[in-house]
Amino acid sequence: QVQLQDSGSGLVKPLQSLSLTCTVSGDSTTTDYSYWSWIRQSPGKGLEWMGDIYYSSMSSYHGSSYYSPSLKSQTSIPTDTSKNQITLLLRSVTSEDTAVYYCARACGFGVAFDYWGRGTQVTVSS
Repeated sequence: QVQLQDSGSGLVKPLQSLSLTCTVSGDSTTTDYSYWSWIRQSPGKGLEWMGDIYYSSMSSYHGSSYYSPSLKSQTSIPTDTSKNQITLLLRSVTSEDTAVYYCARACGFGVAFDYWGRGTQVTVSS
């Protein structure tokens, strides 16, 4: 059974950076054709895809990250295969970044997410 556990910064001050971790069990983050995404939901808004990291050992894109254009300058999903985790780094946060953050897995491009974390609340406030 695949399980994703989101965790990280609960309360962050404006203009600081936040770091969230998705700990994966029951699967390897480097399984071929796996896309690991970060998605968030702000109060009163829908789900927003932030970016993902792709693993496929036979591909030149192995370990490559992709971001929503609106968040590209602020977001990083770094490659780290030493742990079975996916990390989200978000810089210079504002109140607009207050949201519940989820990690999710898809087994292919354009395929629906099959596993989600429960989400972790991040509040940006001074």
